[in-house]
Amino acid sequence: MKPLSRSWIVLILTLSASQTRIRAQEHPDRIAQAGVPQGKTKAGQFTDSKVYPGTTRNYSVYVPAQYKADEPAALMVFMDGGGYANPKGGFRVPVVFDNLIHQKAMPVTVAVFVDPGTVPATVPGAAGRSNRSFEYDSMGDTNPKFLVEEFLPVALKGLNVTTDPTKRAVCGISSSGIAAFTVAWEKPDQFGLVLSHIGSFTNIRGGWAYPGLVRKTKDKPKAIKVYLQDGKDDLNNLHGNWPLGNQDLAMALQFAGYKYKLEMTEGGHSGKWGGEGLPDALKWLWSDKAESTKLPHVETKPEWTPHPDAVAKADVPKGTVVQMSAFESKVFANTTRDWSVYVPAQYAADKPAALMVFQDGEGMKGDKGRWRVPTVFDNLIARGDMPPTIAVFVNPGHEKDKPRVQGRHSNRGLEYDSLGDRYVRFLLEEIIPEVRKKYTISDDPEMHAIGGSSSGAICAFTAAWERTDFFRKVYSSVGSFTNLRGGNVYPSLVRKTEPKPIRVYLADTSGDVDNVAGSWPWANQQMASALKYMGYDVRFDWAEGYAHNADFGGSKFPEAMTWLWRKEKPTPVLDTKGDLGGDLTLLNLLVRDQSWNIVAKDVGFADALCTDKAGNFYFCDMKAPSVVRIGIDGTRKEISKESVSGLKFSPDESVLYGCQGSKSRVIAISPGSGDVKVVAEGVKPNDLAVTKDGFILITETAAKQVTRIDPKTGEVKVADTGIGKPNGIALSNDGGTLAVSDYGGTHTWTFRVNKGGVLDAKAPTMPMRLPIDPKGEFKFNEPPPYIQNSQGDGMAVDKAGRFYVTSKLGVQVFDPTGRPCGVLPKVDNDQPLTSCVLAGPDHSVLYIAHGTKIYSRKLTVQKPK
Repeated sequence: MKPLSRSWIVLILTLSASQTRIRAQEHPDRIAQAGVPQGKTKAGQFTDSKVYPGTTRNYSVYVPAQYKADEPAALMVFMDGGGYANPKGGFRVPVVFDNLIHQKAMPVTVAVFVDPGTVPATVPGAAGRSNRSFEYDSMGDTNPKFLVEEFLPVALKGLNVTTDPTKRAVCGISSSGIAAFTVAWEKPDQFGLVLSHIGSFTNIRGGWAYPGLVRKTKDKPKAIKVYLQDGKDDLNNLHGNWPLGNQDLAMALQFAGYKYKLEMTEGGHSGKWGGEGLPDALKWLWSDKAESTKLPHVETKPEWTPHPDAVAKADVPKGTVVQMSAFESKVFANTTRDWSVYVPAQYAADKPAALMVFQDGEGMKGDKGRWRVPTVFDNLIARGDMPPTIAVFVNPGHEKDKPRVQGRHSNRGLEYDSLGDRYVRFLLEEIIPEVRKKYTISDDPEMHAIGGSSSGAICAFTAAWERTDFFRKVYSSVGSFTNLRGGNVYPSLVRKTEPKPIRVYLADTSGDVDNVAGSWPWANQQMASALKYMGYDVRFDWAEGYAHNADFGGSKFPEAMTWLWRKEKPTPVLDTKGDLGGDLTLLNLLVRDQSWNIVAKDVGFADALCTDKAGNFYFCDMKAPSVVRIGIDGTRKEISKESVSGLKFSPDESVLYGCQGSKSRVIAISPGSGDVKVVAEGVKPNDLAVTKDGFILITETAAKQVTRIDPKTGEVKVADTGIGKPNGIALSNDGGTLAVSDYGGTHTWTFRVNKGGVLDAKAPTMPMRLPIDPKGEFKFNEPPPYIQNSQGDGMAVDKAGRFYVTSKLGVQVFDPTGRPCGVLPKVDNDQPLTSCVLAGPDHSVLYIAHGTKIYSRKLTVQKPK
């Protein structure tokens, strides 16, 4: 899973001598045996990739002793191949192959061991860039295309290898484990067998989506056979929970009818257990008689009795339930719905009451069902376990021109299962104002809760997620955090979004639904794990058995309300021991209890943030116009009256280069005198970066190009073309990598920087999080309607090598290899976010240009030890 150094891969793949050699020797197929013919391995290097330009990689090919040139051999490709190929390492593939081929437990098989690519640096002092995560963790057909069309024809030259996919296997560990699955998933006509060790079926680069994709193939499964091995104590970090991810995928494979085996072993993120079990895994993989795993899924019907607090008590004051007039919505046009309001006996018009909204509300307001909300509220309010609370019971809408079918509401799925802010806008703009007309409701968001069951539960979470300024408490029972309409993305969003101030209660059971949209039990476990990892105040109640109903949730409802409304606010418990050395979680970046501070307000339009080596902060008010310096001591000084959209210092800090697209030029400003000189004309610069050898690289958004300028001669040359709307631009700390954001696209691109500012090795290594189209169509069993336009804008780099990219959704943070670390949401959704920089004495204060204001916040930019 790590991006990493080769040494880390070897560490994962190599068994520790003190822990593993004794056990490894227990399996005779992992030991070279007398009388067993030994194959031969030949090494090579591949440097001629067009799919991954600029990369170089090592590989080797094992040919068994039994290979005959006139008989097509089977094939098995091992990614992260160096560790697999080591005959004394954790997997010892050549030794195992020798033994199993000799036993005829597997066919005569050629093995290809290939390492991930590296982009070697050419700038003095710069480090090479690992391409491992980009190649292995990315979904889609890029890496499969590289293997099949570019690499294997070279590696297998002169060898007779079968084209039968049932005799072609692919294997990997961690990130290359999910890569192995991706190869077969994208090209089942080439590879029919998959072996994944501790596979990263998490959100490093979107792999969390595989269970949902697999389930959609139930009517026509792909012709692949899959062996999954994972450790019970594998990683739980910013990217996801490895054991849950592997088991979720296994359940999906089972549902869709695939031949698969899941082996949950002891251990964590290590090749130890996969290596010891390799002979048995290969025997299963190559056997025509191999049996699939059968994961249990059993519904039960335990005897149900109401909780004592769900039983009416004679000495407890009783609230009233008021039926409201049918409501016709403008947000959900042409719909009507029933709704009602519970008013506690303790309500007083001069004392603002708390508020709780329930979806599918009419089913929750009765005194004879499983929920019995009015009765529970009566008892808990009387005892002081929750404040006097107005409850609003809202049914989903029904389209007025459609007849009801079995009493169902035709708009329920669209309203409840869709992501985005449409439903919460309906509540805040239409329903809540009607409630406020009759009752006094607190303005404190800590006094506002929202809850529901099944689709009503994910709807409640979505409402609070979108509008924490109003809802701070969430109740969810058997929540549909599945792919009904894209809700299976939530665990991944939670782990990579700045924690929000919401308290969440979840309840689910092992007997909950398992269908084409997902596994409710695994989805809720994923959700609970994500919330806990990110330090949320979360409680997850779980039980074996039951089904997709209110039996378990109803029995725990009074306890849930007591917990949800409790007054204490616990300090978040953060556990990042599952984060590996290259994992840069937001939890270690953000400073607890610190948020955004206003640095400047009433700015005409803020842009062109910049800093110097000392940490002084510079920005431009483009409408004034004015270039301003704010010193580390707080002093403020106007440097120039120019309007620029990008600012960067020359290497010796003698001048500030500025972009003036409106005047078709790049200028140099003296930071002392403010004098201006023209560096180049005839260009339309948006933003710029300055290489260590002094060349200026500008983005020309309209021309769709990156342009190189020699400030000594004024010479202008095109450095790159093809990015849709190149905008922000930033160099890595060592100057060896350039990143360019695409305002109109889905990725931020990286290049290798060579002498003289020459660029090559172009790749879309940073996947941007995309906004949801509020007017888009939320289709059943499909991802949300994302706008394919991130509005990627200004960029910055911190001391640990993280890249920061401003965007429509906020500041998106990436590690040095391009893996998403998370998003810091915008302060004001109505204002553009155009530029950012790390400044201050130790360059650990993040500044953002946010429309008419500039904000800052302190970060912990150093890598955790």
